[in-house]
Amino acid sequence: MLLTPISERVLSRDLLDVLIRAGLIAVLAIFCFRIFVPFLNLMVWALILAITLYPLQVRLRRTLGGKDGLIATLIILIAFGVILVPTYMLGLAVADSIEHAMAIVKSGSFRIPPPAESVAGWPVVGERVFAFWQQASTDLTGLAQKFAPQLKDAARVLLATVTGLGAGLLVFFIALIVAGILMAHGEKGYRSAVMIASRISGPENGPQIADLCTSTIRAVAQGVVGIAFIQMLLIGVGFVVMGIPGAGLLALAVLLIGIMQLPATLITIPVIIFVIVTQGASTSTIIFSVYIFVAGLADNVLKPLLLGRGVAVPMPVVLIGALGGMVTGGVIGLFIGPVMLAVGYQLFWRWVKDQPQTGTVQAHKQP
Repeated sequence: MLLTPISERVLSRDLLDVLIRAGLIAVLAIFCFRIFVPFLNLMVWALILAITLYPLQVRLRRTLGGKDGLIATLIILIAFGVILVPTYMLGLAVADSIEHAMAIVKSGSFRIPPPAESVAGWPVVGERVFAFWQQASTDLTGLAQKFAPQLKDAARVLLATVTGLGAGLLVFFIALIVAGILMAHGEKGYRSAVMIASRISGPENGPQIADLCTSTIRAVAQGVVGIAFIQMLLIGVGFVVMGIPGAGLLALAVLLIGIMQLPATLITIPVIIFVIVTQGASTSTIIFSVYIFVAGLADNVLKPLLLGRGVAVPMPVVLIGALGGMVTGGVIGLFIGPVMLAVGYQLFWRWVKDQPQTGTVQAHKQP
């Protein structure tokens, strides 16, 4: 069928209108994204915290007469206290330790005891460790000058890490406040999430996807905190039994590091070195070192066991999403990764199972 010139002009005009509207919508979306992107991490953290803490608000609703604003404010204030008090104590302890160490170094009374002869008999690294330790006990100044460039680089990395942790903690506190506002309007937020999911994936999939995202975020958050708490107990018991100075604060640091998804070996390895240097290599110190080192790696075993509980997808999907998201997106990726992978997994298998019955019947009839 041939189009008349008038029909062609109408079709061209309609196509041009569609392209212009699509271009204007794209420009509007780009401008909105550029304006919102500085607050993206903050809002994602606030949403994660609100979803994680909202079941607690539901439990307190009956006790406090359904005053959602008051309940959300109370939860956020308690969360501030739980985080600020240990962080403040840990900061004071670290500052006191640094000041004490600097005083000892300035006084010139700091000495490293010489290594035991048995250290040289350690397999593979025994002779090197013995020589390094021996030089540190006799000529610590010369050894420090020898490794001065490496020490400067390590100090810069440590300073950048501390600065990043401080900025991240500030963002986390602001996200807690925003999460309290979101929790005060939790029911409306859930209905909005269902509407958005239904608009994207259809009315039949919307509620399921919204519930899947919610359960995945809560499972990952509870798994992360639970794993960090178990690891703190395992390592803290070892510190207390061995009589490590500041064992409680070090255990608390393990908890905070675990929540931030940093390896506990940042705490355990320096403690192991401190014990061996101060007490020497004996049966008790070796047993302590092995136990603490293994406890520091316990999260690698606990993550497959605890992550993904209560989620309507297989545990490996949540675990792969959490690990892959953490590698690509940091701590936020730890939550976004499993959510995206779980939704993709559900939609994929729903698409696979939603096959025409006629094609299935014909396939069965073929010899």
